[in-house]
Amino acid sequence: MNQFPKFLIVTGVVLVVIGLLWQVGGRFLHLGRLPGDIVIEKENFRFYFPIVTSLLLSVVLSLALYLLRFFR
Repeated sequence: MNQFPKFLIVTGVVLVVIGLLWQVGGRFLHLGRLPGDIVIEKENFRFYFPIVTSLLLSVVLSLALYLLRFFR
């Protein structure tokens, strides 16, 4: 089998697993509502910038990709 179809299959499986974890773990992790996320609420306006959530996801993804490359 060619490399590209394998890549697409693995990517699809990873996305399904992430989606399932997001649905189940969303009740416990509260991603997007962490302390440090910027929320400005006015009468008819709401600005939301999840800076801490973005930093956390960046660190987790960087570690996961590093470990994937390390054990390859």
